[in-house]
Amino acid sequence: MALLAEVYSHLRIFVSYGPGLAFLLFLHEAIRVRRPDIVDINNRVRNVDTSELLESYDFVVIGGGSAGAVIASRLSEIESWTVLLIEAGPDESLLSEVPLLYPTLQHSHLDWEFETVQSDRYCLAMDGICNWPRGKVLGGSSVLNAMMYVRGNRNDYDRWASLGNPGWDYETMLYYFKKSEDMRDPVLSKSPYHGTNGYLTVEPFHAITPIGDISIAAFEELGLVNEDNDVNGKTQTGITQTQGTIRNGLRCSTNKAFLRPARNRPNLHISLNSFVQKILIDPITRSAYGVQFQRENQLFEVHSTRETILSAGAIQSPQLLMLSGVGPAPHLYDLGIDVIKDSPGVGENLQDHVAMGGVFYLIQNPFSDEQLSLSVAKFANPETIRNFVFNSEGPLYAMGSAETMAYISSKYQDPSVDWPDLQIFFASYSDVADGGLFSRRGAGVTYEYYSQVYEHAIYRDSFAIIPLLLRPESRGKILLKSADPMEYPIIHANYFDDPKDIDVLIEGSKFGYEVTKTSIFRALNATLNPGVIPNCSGLEFLSDDFWRCQARHYSQTIYHPSGTCKMGPSNDPLAVVDPRLRVHGINNLRVIDTSIMPYIVSGNTNAPTIAIAEKGADMIKEDHLYYGGTDY
Repeated sequence: MALLAEVYSHLRIFVSYGPGLAFLLFLHEAIRVRRPDIVDINNRVRNVDTSELLESYDFVVIGGGSAGAVIASRLSEIESWTVLLIEAGPDESLLSEVPLLYPTLQHSHLDWEFETVQSDRYCLAMDGICNWPRGKVLGGSSVLNAMMYVRGNRNDYDRWASLGNPGWDYETMLYYFKKSEDMRDPVLSKSPYHGTNGYLTVEPFHAITPIGDISIAAFEELGLVNEDNDVNGKTQTGITQTQGTIRNGLRCSTNKAFLRPARNRPNLHISLNSFVQKILIDPITRSAYGVQFQRENQLFEVHSTRETILSAGAIQSPQLLMLSGVGPAPHLYDLGIDVIKDSPGVGENLQDHVAMGGVFYLIQNPFSDEQLSLSVAKFANPETIRNFVFNSEGPLYAMGSAETMAYISSKYQDPSVDWPDLQIFFASYSDVADGGLFSRRGAGVTYEYYSQVYEHAIYRDSFAIIPLLLRPESRGKILLKSADPMEYPIIHANYFDDPKDIDVLIEGSKFGYEVTKTSIFRALNATLNPGVIPNCSGLEFLSDDFWRCQARHYSQTIYHPSGTCKMGPSNDPLAVVDPRLRVHGINNLRVIDTSIMPYIVSGNTNAPTIAIAEKGADMIKEDHLYYGGTDY
């Protein structure tokens, strides 16, 4: 029954294809029987029994995701400190480790399945509601994501420091990126920009399609190749092969990287399927002293003698602060929540990387019958399972969403500064519409749009070019729906509130189209999908208004919500935490996750979140005067 439940949860995405059920069932069973490296039974973490929970721990960490797993691992290195890590979800599933299957994790039991408030400005093909997947699993969104290892731009961190946040400049952060990293690319491992002694394994993806090489050749023609083939190196501009948080070809989540090596530490307890309802804060002293959480239909209260660390992510960290009495006073009063600290910045400053989905190109290869891109119809078969299970090879090791990625500057960005404002993904499949490879309708795309736009792509050799806005000017917010912790918060994505954002995205789509006019793509007869969104059909094809309409209909999160517990000095009215990530006005409470970013980084957010956690763990050790093995 457990097998069927796990597979069925993945099928909510995969089932739109006929072979989905049998394929996933056979693959899951084959992995269970024939891939002990994935089952990894001897290294999986142990879910502490409720009878073993202590009344108090030195540190209680809320959220076992990209940041929380790092924090718990690093703090438990100190043998005299006791640490409790509380995670709302279960351990990782077997299928979650298979790179190509990552889109099937959305809308599964490992996903919180958040949705944004309906808008008439974006996500129009999804009835104005955007899906925002977030990991509800040990390892958090590092289990659900596309495994891209991207740090952002050095200017991002120097800007953080310039805002009054000493110690957050690029050179300091580079130390923490290298500290966490286990780079296994034989060339990049020798680079001064990479580390080899960390927990987080980084490799090239083990399976690629010709689209990756073709895209690099096209950029060579345009003179936009990154000379080091390293988006995390000396320069960011240009096209590179994608680096992945993978180990031996399989996903390397923060659970696998940081928690499994710490599994036998007696001072680390991990409580799974445990839903935190409230941070306990003394209203007189304004000191956090523990948490209240629900597990197995029981309510538990556990105290923290040193600190409580909130690492629940950009949606739930502000939610929990507000539920606990820390947030905008008028909003909390309206919901009947006692205000302990009026903190108007909690939930504000929400940023995300929005992309334009649904832009794909058909290929007619005149040279051979070679398959140039991925197709579900071609790989969902027994041969693929045999190759994966017995030979450790084949398309299941691919990451089709971005075999290569490019960074470019639009006309709105000074090209003399290496700080691109656009990221371009080259996807070796065409079924991209916020739900990913396995579902054109899984994102909530209405049948009208699904049938008219995607009918041309089914089973064809095709690829997608996905432009992504790196530094949005628009800001959204997180609000509580009620004082009930079980109710999901209100998410105002607020995409395109600043008109410049959509203007930059339009430039990205126009650039992507021009890439297909290079000689190598012309030789393949690359043609923009002729299916046009119904509401855009009256606009001049390829005009700015056409692309603007496309962006508003197929607005696609790249799953990077950030900034809702902004880091800043005490004179910043919207700052929630100080430069040491301590909550302003509350003792013994820190927020350590992607929510502390004053500005979202110019790239994927998983690697930066891990680096933030590495730095946060060191600051905790410093603040509690731990030096050289002696706890003063």
